[in-house]
Amino acid sequence: MDRLKITGGFPLYGEVEISGAKNAALPILIASILSSSQVDISNVPKLKDIDTTIRLLEFLGVSIDHSDGNVSLIANNISKTEAPYDLVKTMRASILVLGPLLSRFGRAHVSLPGGCSIGARPVDLHIQALEKMGANISIHNGYIDASTEHLPNKKLIGTKIFMDQVSVTGTENIMMAATLAHGKTFIENAAREPEVEDLGNLLISMGAKIKGLGTDVIEIEGVAALNGSQYKVMFDRIEAGTYMAAAVVSGGEVKLKNIDPRKMESVIEKIKQTGANVIEAPTEITIKKENQPIKPVNIRTGVYPLFPTDMQAQFMAINVLADGPSEITETIFENRFMHVQELVRMGASIDVKGNTSFVKGVQAIDGANVMATDLRASASLVIAGLAAKGETIIERIYHLDRGYERIEEKLNKLGAKVERLS
Repeated sequence: MDRLKITGGFPLYGEVEISGAKNAALPILIASILSSSQVDISNVPKLKDIDTTIRLLEFLGVSIDHSDGNVSLIANNISKTEAPYDLVKTMRASILVLGPLLSRFGRAHVSLPGGCSIGARPVDLHIQALEKMGANISIHNGYIDASTEHLPNKKLIGTKIFMDQVSVTGTENIMMAATLAHGKTFIENAAREPEVEDLGNLLISMGAKIKGLGTDVIEIEGVAALNGSQYKVMFDRIEAGTYMAAAVVSGGEVKLKNIDPRKMESVIEKIKQTGANVIEAPTEITIKKENQPIKPVNIRTGVYPLFPTDMQAQFMAINVLADGPSEITETIFENRFMHVQELVRMGASIDVKGNTSFVKGVQAIDGANVMATDLRASASLVIAGLAAKGETIIERIYHLDRGYERIEEKLNKLGAKVERLS
């Protein structure tokens, strides 16, 4: 199992190319199930979760050509409508095949998904919405069995769906399913994340009729079939935020390229509050951090456009070294402070009470052997390691490889000292 060795204390200088967004690329690749024509996707990041998704699609019968960030998919010969446990146990996004398989083929047998242990992320919302669209659904032996065999032409029926809580994957699953349903579907209290909008724009390019992207009410009018398309995945705003956080704790000057600052305003505002100098341009952003102390920043996570839960751990690594106390409140997941104990091993002063972490900034932290517990916790440990005295060894970095493309290579180009150990 690979590990990372980080020698801290080196400021970061230079430019970093931000990869395509994992959280947009996964549903976009899965959306190819909805069409029998070729779908060409570019700016696809090289990640473990992408590889898992491609293996799953190939298992279903999708023909795939994958090279150098470009993926061509043709789902004209789907031979299975099953997503087995062995292929989906490491990735919660695998639930997204449920809606497309059911909508196009009238049946689906999908394992309940796995993934990071950061709290309950139930699929009830997906199931309830599909049932409201007329599907028969049952759960047996860890699998979701869904069918539209009893419906006219075996097609889902458009309806009004209110999401009891904002769910990105729930919105995406129902949006994909609704593209081939009879009539109109309205998703109320829909997720507004840029990644949801990116998926919607792909579907529109395939011939779907969708209105309201980026708002909390999305309207989808079903069509008979979807076409092929050529589409570029948006930038990864969480990867971008992670490198911004790394620049703050390490010092120096880092330019992030191929991004849209308008899609990450909440993170940029908090970076500014640390005392860093932020220079924005249409497709890039520069973070300058001199030797002045880091200012503590209070964080409260929320659904987009509020501060993203996927950046909470990275900002905790910033606050660990800030000049003063701060509070970080997690409102999305109930078990997303597992990185706290590992940061404490490095000398951080953090007290957790309920869903709030109280951080007392310290002047310095020391390198240590630490263990990654989930994807974004991994990133917080990398950021801390960059600023720590001595060497930090991060175990179980397979979590990191699920969401960050070539992270050691990108950091080393900026002047960091990061080595992958087998």
